[in-house]
Amino acid sequence: MLSTSESDPSISKPKAVRGSIFFLTDDPGSKSDPQDCYEYYEDGILVLRDDGHILDVGPSTQTKAKHKLLANEIADYSGRLVIPGFIDTHIHYPQAEIIAAYGEQLVHWLEKYAYPAESRFADRSYAQAVSRFFLHELLRNGTTTALIFGSVHKISIDALFSEAEKLNLRIIGGKVMMDRNAPENLLDTPETTNADNEALIATWHNKGRIQYAITPRFAITSSPAQLSVAARLYHARDDLYLHTHVAENLHEIALTQQLYPSAKSYLHVYDDFGLVGSRSLFAHGIHLTEDEFNLLAEKQAALSFCPTSNLFLGSGLFNFNKAYQKNILLGIGTDIGAGTSFSMFQTMNEAYKVVQLLRSTHQPIQSENEAHLTPFKAFYLTTLGAARALYLDNKLGSFQPGKEGDFIILNLEATPLLQFRMLHTQSLSERLFVLMMLADDRVVEAVYIMGRHCYGHGADASY
Repeated sequence: MLSTSESDPSISKPKAVRGSIFFLTDDPGSKSDPQDCYEYYEDGILVLRDDGHILDVGPSTQTKAKHKLLANEIADYSGRLVIPGFIDTHIHYPQAEIIAAYGEQLVHWLEKYAYPAESRFADRSYAQAVSRFFLHELLRNGTTTALIFGSVHKISIDALFSEAEKLNLRIIGGKVMMDRNAPENLLDTPETTNADNEALIATWHNKGRIQYAITPRFAITSSPAQLSVAARLYHARDDLYLHTHVAENLHEIALTQQLYPSAKSYLHVYDDFGLVGSRSLFAHGIHLTEDEFNLLAEKQAALSFCPTSNLFLGSGLFNFNKAYQKNILLGIGTDIGAGTSFSMFQTMNEAYKVVQLLRSTHQPIQSENEAHLTPFKAFYLTTLGAARALYLDNKLGSFQPGKEGDFIILNLEATPLLQFRMLHTQSLSERLFVLMMLADDRVVEAVYIMGRHCYGHGADASY
């Protein structure tokens, strides 16, 4: 259940939460147990300020005494794992209805499934209904922040932001920009997209916890004139985002080369228009060249690794090792609706398998430099690492004092299989790995947004 009211403050907004508390403090690399990169309190307390920010975190007995906490001021989740909320770095909310659409690869999948679904978002009431469902699914799966594609319709992002505002969610989103190579009813123009984006930015950017992303779908569907508009909007303020796709599919890359023959590469199409830089995030990047990886690193731009959609559409295997070597800012994205699950656990599961497959089929490099998707690295990429990719690590991704109090409560014994398997784990690393391989939405017992209980048993049901 989702909540938007404070009808029972003792439940919805405690001063502290008790449980087994885990969070990353730095990139763990490929270390199997990087003890200098995380904090873990088997019996810990997370203390919240009245405004929902983190005040303190530490061992239960000392922290309770330090802050003179009374029993009725603590939400007790002893035996549960408390972690920062997941951050999804690439997802399409208008595509929720076409998850598990059979049989196509990227360009044909867009034409057969995605475009018809997105055309429905010209209807405001429909967009509002899907927005509610979509945000509920995010929270039900423990995702508290996401970078989100809307549709080409201005009202699609208005509806999404309106529903997110009710929940006080920190989300980033934008209206899709498409002025060619798509159905007529989904095209805008450089002039209309400029006006729509400016209006949305004026209304929503930095309103509460909402931020705006300039969102050209990809180079194939944007003319040079439209990419010029995107660049002007992106550079008009230093706190806007740029969100698009790159090098997902070989056919897509070939079409891009035909449309932009003078560009050095797919990513260089965007760079030629000034669209590669800080706060720019590119989804997929499966077929990036060495030069393109170097450009991302140089410009401090980010990638979103989307394993379930990459596999589902047969697009290819993301070169995780290359991104690791180049120290690319990286997050993980579910990429709904080509992605097949809202669950970051299931997405980490598939990411691990992709990395394993790459390790088995490519000539291994020096072992000390080889990338492994350890459980610590996976949880980093879905929390603090994702926050860094979005330039939000001063606000999200860990439990350092002053950060925003978005966190989730996980029941490690939510299913019989998990309960049985956890009996045979010997370390935190093992428990985290079992979670990323076997968990799903049933593990998410409660979700807190800015210190307030908004999902799970006991949450107010007014929404």
